[in-house]
Amino acid sequence: MTRTVYLVDGARTPFLKARGKPGPFTPVDLAVQAGRPLLARQPFDRKSFDLVILGCVNVIADEMNPARVAALRLGLGEAMVAFTVQINCGSGMQSIDTAFRYIREGKHDMILAGGTEALSHAPLVLRQSAVEWFGQMSQAKGPIEQAKAMTGLRPEFFKPVVGLERGLTDPITDLNMGQTAEVLAHRFGITRQTADAYAMESHHRLARAQREGWLEDEVMPAFTRDGVAHEHDDGVRPDSDMEGLAKPGPAFERPYGKVTAGNSSQITDGASWVIVASEEAVERHGLTPLARIVDSEWAALDPSVMGLGPVLCSTALARRHDLGAQDIDLWELNEAFAAQVLSCLAAWKDPEFCREVLGLDGAFGAPDRDDLNIDGGAISLGHPVGTSGNRIVLHLAKAMKRRGDTSGIATECIGGGLGGAMLLEAV
Repeated sequence: MTRTVYLVDGARTPFLKARGKPGPFTPVDLAVQAGRPLLARQPFDRKSFDLVILGCVNVIADEMNPARVAALRLGLGEAMVAFTVQINCGSGMQSIDTAFRYIREGKHDMILAGGTEALSHAPLVLRQSAVEWFGQMSQAKGPIEQAKAMTGLRPEFFKPVVGLERGLTDPITDLNMGQTAEVLAHRFGITRQTADAYAMESHHRLARAQREGWLEDEVMPAFTRDGVAHEHDDGVRPDSDMEGLAKPGPAFERPYGKVTAGNSSQITDGASWVIVASEEAVERHGLTPLARIVDSEWAALDPSVMGLGPVLCSTALARRHDLGAQDIDLWELNEAFAAQVLSCLAAWKDPEFCREVLGLDGAFGAPDRDDLNIDGGAISLGHPVGTSGNRIVLHLAKAMKRRGDTSGIATECIGGGLGGAMLLEAV
């Protein structure tokens, strides 16, 4: 049984830049802030959902299974089943994909699928040597053993490590995500100037989208408990220029690296939801879908070149539907790093790469820049890891509708050597 599946509506919070301390919202707070206005504008009772799925990577201790906590706080009822998914940067897209497959197979009719992340709440963790010392102290019996254990105390034990730093380092290759982007920059000859120019354009595009009001029905204000309103993505720099972007030094490979804080995605907090529904649910509730979810694809590759994940999964997805790069009207490719996005474009244009890695006869071809990340991306608005995959699918659907496009692909690289892609079609 295969049924038509629609993306009906969606909303997200502004993406708020981390400022070296916990932000005003936890992951569940963000999910609730995005969910309330979205549900309030629907013509059906919020308990009409069959299931809630939420992507989240850095789950905090006070919010185990944030999907369930968010579902209860959103008033979806005690009987609402809700679960959290985690596939690093692809978590928010995985929630949509799981919903898509459940509905396509006839198991459910309407699912609330989202992603949330509060990277500013990433925990501080002790060094392994400190953990071992505390373990010895807890097992020491009597004052003599405790005194002996105390001699092992070191000052560095009291200097914790930000968990996010360790989480963004691949345990297999021992490379952090920025270093994997440097590998790609070297492989495809991406220069610092080219990466900076891409980053500048990302900021300019997001600033234009905000100025033109293109994000108004997508970005919902988030309100803190003391009444402060956050209304816009606050990491955008409308006056970004090449002179300013040339100032930061290489962030990961000094002194010759191409990846800097200026041409990388920002560390941010944010949440996003979409409503996924069957044709029967659309008709029953009188809904007007944004787009049809056609298909999805996941791919895996060497973690040291994880940034090429979009090339593998998007190409396979497009070819399965007899589509070339130029047959896709609009693309959202998550901007983990400028060098990573530019390397994907270079790989698609490289006949040798396409033959050896993708099994094609020649170059697949790359999206035109005018059809790629047209309203900016993670470099200018941030990359809340568990959320971004959801945001790019939602924004793709809304941008397709705005431009009158027929087809679009949302795709992203995923830490650990993975990639995800989703194909949408205009209704």
